[in-house]
Amino acid sequence: MYLNAEDVLPPHLLRQVQEYVQGRELYIPKGSEERAGWGERNGTKRKLELRNQEIRHRYARGERIHRLMDEYYLSYDSIRKIVRKTEGKNGSD
Repeated sequence: MYLNAEDVLPPHLLRQVQEYVQGRELYIPKGSEERAGWGERNGTKRKLELRNQEIRHRYARGERIHRLMDEYYLSYDSIRKIVRKTEGKNGSD
């Protein structure tokens, strides 16, 4: 739904916006306190956290990196980054 800026903005602010926009459409995003982080609304972030946790557990149980690469369709470097994240926390990296 579009609003006419004249109906919602005080005159002094409307004049300032007109200096930059001049009749074009302008999108104004919600404030940052209302924005969710990447992947939080659709569950992607949580899915990746669970996948990475599973990869770390399987690696810790002796699963080979190449097998994990094939199963999760990830590169060697991607698997190593996931695994090293835990190793670094434990101080063994």
